Amino acid sequence: MVNIFPEIALYLTVVLSFAVTYLLIPPIVRLARHKNFYDAPSHRRSHVNQVPTLGGVAIFAGFTVSAGSFISYQFLPAIQYILVACIVIFFVGLKDDIQSITPYKKLIGQIAAALVLIIPGNLYFSSLHGFLGIYEYNSQVVGLFLTAFIIILIINSINLIDGIDGLASSVGILATLFFGTWFYLSGNIEYCLISAAMLGALLGFFRFNVSDGKLKIFMGDTGSMLLGLLLSVQIIMFNELNINASENMFHISAAPAVSFAVLIIPLFDTLRVFIIRMSRGRSPFSADKNHLHHCMLKLGFTHVQSTLLIVLVNILFIGKALLLQYLEVSIFLIMIILIVIATVFSLTIEQLVKRKKK
Repeated sequence: MVNIFPEIALYLTVVLSFAVTYLLIPPIVRLARHKNFYDAPSHRRSHVNQVPTLGGVAIFAGFTVSAGSFISYQFLPAIQYILVACIVIFFVGLKDDIQSITPYKKLIGQIAAALVLIIPGNLYFSSLHGFLGIYEYNSQVVGLFLTAFIIILIINSINLIDGIDGLASSVGILATLFFGTWFYLSGNIEYCLISAAMLGALLGFFRFNVSDGKLKIFMGDTGSMLLGLLLSVQIIMFNELNINASENMFHISAAPAVSFAVLIIPLFDTLRVFIIRMSRGRSPFSADKNHLHHCMLKLGFTHVQSTLLIVLVNILFIGKALLLQYLEVSIFLIMIILIVIATVFSLTIEQLVKRKKK
């Protein structure tokens, strides 16, 4: 189907993942209420009512059913390992959503999922595209360890920004649209199908996540970790396909920098709150309300308004990165520019919050 009717395959992939996710959420909400699987309000949370946290179950079902139906092993051999890694992360997240597990056990699960992608799946960063003067590694082991670290970093950064309605799913939708569009334009339909399956699932979930009705639901650790894992997969593919693709009119020479721009909100915000916590003598992993989305709420924006503004800023960062790579600015300099702009932006928001408190 992919080879003969790629556009139809893409359309059906999105529709099926959307339909499965959308139709599963109402019964999942009812089950969660019956079993008391709630995210209770607390000083760490931004919501005031008890909300079910099993939205990730529907996202997982939507993605796996759709991807399993339309992505052929013949076209994308790695799909079987991607699905296995998704299953691993699904059970780790589900266990944490139902009965909290220690960060150590969660990390073990994330490492296991990453290793499934890297070793049998053969999905890893084989080149840094000249970043810091490095292209291919002297040892493949370096690439394997770097890939595992980046996968775990992305999984946890997405998990950390899942603090207000629609934010994690919106960032996921934006990133998936970007990578999926590039895969399609560059002729890599089989990779685009992964983006399509994830896009449909996120769209099906989004409507219930931003709702204030009885069917409101959070994606929980199941959803946020699954989203982080699949964004990692797309980033690895995006970077690898851009290594020797200079003849492709859609070739992106600064792929690592553009990848960073696509996920700059979760990645930079994670770094930012870690620095704040450590500067105050606290563990970088301790919970607080210093994330960017918390600052937006303190300024008086609603959850949806905060999400829309943050996503708009994310889009501007992507546009900036694409413009700079078009101007043939080095990957290192692009990343420095993005970090400086992000720092100025976050400091401005923090100052506005301080003034509002006065």
